[in-house]
Amino acid sequence: MRSFIVLAIVGLAAQLVDGALGMAYGTTSQSLLLVVGLTPALASASVHMAEVGTTLASGVSHWRFGNVDWSKVGWLAVPGGIGAFLGAVVLSSVISAEAAEPIVAIFLFSLGVYILSRFAFRRREQPVVVRPVARGFLGPLGLVAGFLDAAGGGGWGPISTPTLLSSRRMEPRRVVGTVDTSEFVVALSASVGFLISLSFADVPWSVVGALLLGGVVAAPVAAYIVRILPARILGTAVAGVILITNMKTFLGAMGVSGGLAVVIYVLIVVVWLTALGHSIIVNRHEKSRTVTEGQPA
Repeated sequence: MRSFIVLAIVGLAAQLVDGALGMAYGTTSQSLLLVVGLTPALASASVHMAEVGTTLASGVSHWRFGNVDWSKVGWLAVPGGIGAFLGAVVLSSVISAEAAEPIVAIFLFSLGVYILSRFAFRRREQPVVVRPVARGFLGPLGLVAGFLDAAGGGGWGPISTPTLLSSRRMEPRRVVGTVDTSEFVVALSASVGFLISLSFADVPWSVVGALLLGGVVAAPVAAYIVRILPARILGTAVAGVILITNMKTFLGAMGVSGGLAVVIYVLIVVVWLTALGHSIIVNRHEKSRTVTEGQPA
């Protein structure tokens, strides 16, 4: 019973982060399951089966708070589902996506730096200019993110969210809401792939249930947080999570380790926290200036 409660709390915390920032549910949950001894395939299967319920709850919550751009959901979700099914079959066949991790980490870390600079430190222009996103861009993005999500144990949010944010064509809250809502199809497709490739009896259903319970409780809270956070602050927060979660693999790919890696990690965290504080201050100034300009002379 104690382990069930712990896993439920992990699911709740992971969904709060994922629902608010559009990423990290799979990464957080799977990391714990690997530590307690599950194989990569079973850990990923458990997370994705729990996500069928959590993403449904998250999608409904984001929809109720107006965070979803439905014109993009299908073009992102369908290729994502195809990629996730293929990724589940690949992982169950003992072929992992580990070889691609350094390349993906370098790509995401670079996106994190770009997003941080655009949302936290640009003061003379709005951080987002809403424009259409090409369907030819959404399809390949969904396919790659879905495949890596199932085969690598996490990747849908970490790849889709920063990529769409970096385009600066969507409000951050709509990016998060759209990505989270699309993830239902990804989680469902990955789960079908795992059930076909693995034995039904092998799946640790108590783990799935605990993660599901925690995630469903957290989903509406996270969606509300996305609804009320200003674009500048939300974009800066997402950038920090991207940098921190990809730092270890990025530094490894660059050949940096030991004490130097620790120093760089600390510096990145300090820079992010400083940027977050700066974005809050700038947002307050912009808000007060807007109020002042709106007052009659």
